[in-house]
Amino acid sequence: MIKKIVKTTAITGLMMMGLSMTGLASNTLAQDRFANVKIKTTQVVPGIYMLEGAGGNIGLSTGDDGAFIIDDQFAPLSDKIMKAINEVSKNDLSFLLNTHWHGDHAGGNENFANKGATIVAHDNVRKRLKEGRSGENAIDPAPKGALPVITFSDTISFHWNGHDISIFHPDPAHTDGDSIVKFDDVNVIHMGDVYFKGSYPFIDLSSGGDLDGFIKATAQALAITDANTKIIPGHGALAGQSDLQETYFMLLEVRTIIANEIAAGTTEEEILAKAPLKKISEKWGKGFIKDDFMTRTAYRSLTAKK
Repeated sequence: MIKKIVKTTAITGLMMMGLSMTGLASNTLAQDRFANVKIKTTQVVPGIYMLEGAGGNIGLSTGDDGAFIIDDQFAPLSDKIMKAINEVSKNDLSFLLNTHWHGDHAGGNENFANKGATIVAHDNVRKRLKEGRSGENAIDPAPKGALPVITFSDTISFHWNGHDISIFHPDPAHTDGDSIVKFDDVNVIHMGDVYFKGSYPFIDLSSGGDLDGFIKATAQALAITDANTKIIPGHGALAGQSDLQETYFMLLEVRTIIANEIAAGTTEEEILAKAPLKKISEKWGKGFIKDDFMTRTAYRSLTAKK
C-alpha cells in the first residue's frame, strides 16, 4: 500500500552523531567533523554503484530515467556526495530511498529533496523522522523537507533505468522501519543496516529493533541470493552470499548462547561477567559494536519477549 504523504548506552560517537545530526549542515562542528571525508565510488554492475564516505553505504542507479539513490549519509556530506554522483551520472536526481531513519543514512534528506529527489521510505521511517525522539538521547523532529513523501507498509516496486527494483519491509530487525532493496534483473541487493559485513550488527532496540527479527530478515535476504549476488551492506565492503551466510550463522550462535543463559536463570549482569561471546568476538567484535554491547542487546531483546 502506497500513501502519498510521507535509554541505551551510547555505542559510539559516530552512531549517536548519526542519530542526532539530521539537517545540521550549518553547524560548524559538524562541518569540521566531516571536512576530510572522501567519497569512494565503486561500480557494482554497469549503471549501479556503491558510494562509501562516513555513515551508511549509498546505492546509486543511474540511467536515462534519472538517478535513484539509496540512503544519503550525514547532511554535511551532501555536496560531496552529489559531486561523486555527478562524476558517474549525467542524469537528474529523481528518487531517494531511506532504508531506515538513522541520521547516518537519512541525514541528508532535506538537502537531496532540495536537489529534486522524491523521498521514499517505509511508513515508520516517516513517523520516526517526523516525531523525533525524547529522553536521554533526544533527537529533534526532522524538518518537513526531510520527510518521505511516498511511504509503504510492506512492499513497493520501481521499474527504473531498465531495472526491476523490488523493495520489501522485513519484520523489525535493525529498526522497525527497515527496507531491503533488490535489483532483480542484475542480482544486486542493498540491505541497509540489516547487514554489517564482518562485524556485529547494531540492533537499535529503542527504534523497534529485534534480534529474532534481524535473524529472520537475514534469512529472507539469503533466500533471494545466489553465488553471484552482489550485496551492498549498510556498513562494510561490497559482499556476496557467502559473507552474508557467515553473519547469519554468527547471529544464530549468539542467540543460542544468550538464550541458554536466560533459560538457566542467569541475570544480565551475570551473563556479562561470564563474557560468553568472548570467542565469537575475536572475529566479530572488531567493529563499533563490542562483546558487552552485543551481549546486552541480545539479552534485552530476548527477555523483552516475555
